[in-house]
Amino acid sequence: MEAWKTAQQQVVDLCRTLVEKGFLKATEGNVSVRIPGSTAFAITPSSYDYLKMEPADVVILETATLAVQAGERKPSIESGMHAAVYQHRPDVQVIVHTHQVYASALALVNAPIPALYDEQVRYLGRSVEIIPYAPSGTPFLKRNVKAKLRSGNNAYILQNHGALVFGTDPERVLHNLALLEKCALAYLLALCTERRVTRIPLPIRELAFAKLKADEEKYKA
Repeated sequence: MEAWKTAQQQVVDLCRTLVEKGFLKATEGNVSVRIPGSTAFAITPSSYDYLKMEPADVVILETATLAVQAGERKPSIESGMHAAVYQHRPDVQVIVHTHQVYASALALVNAPIPALYDEQVRYLGRSVEIIPYAPSGTPFLKRNVKAKLRSGNNAYILQNHGALVFGTDPERVLHNLALLEKCALAYLLALCTERRVTRIPLPIRELAFAKLKADEEKYKA
């Protein structure tokens, strides 16, 4: 199907861009794209070098059952986590899980990022919450991710693991990943001063979050 091939190519292109920007390296993390007009998504193969990956290596999975529809390799171990997001967040079209350094540092100290900037709330959500630890690829991690999705946020920190970021298209997810890393670095540096970290005022936060929710409703439709 043409839509499958398009999604497979999008995954390859996005992975190469993420490697170039330093968000991914070697085989760490995973990337997926929802296939429009279907109940399937394309996801990176398990433990396969992103710079060697070709569209045929990208796996097409049925969202509800994780049955393989196309692709020559074993799908990512985190496929269940991606499926849970697509099932419960119809606005999400692209998912990226990374081990990016600054967000991962906050994952080690279990520190969610509060509403530091209006841009952060506008695109990532009211805060960057911590998803409690569970081993990679397990139903426990899928359950923990699913429990947080009601917040409507587009970025989360996986405790002792890394980051999980959503977007409406590849360009938006790249923007959100960079924004998350900026906020994580700024917050880490602010914490090092041992001074009080200020937050944007509540009315501004809610105004920015309302714009994010409006976007989600548009893409949900």
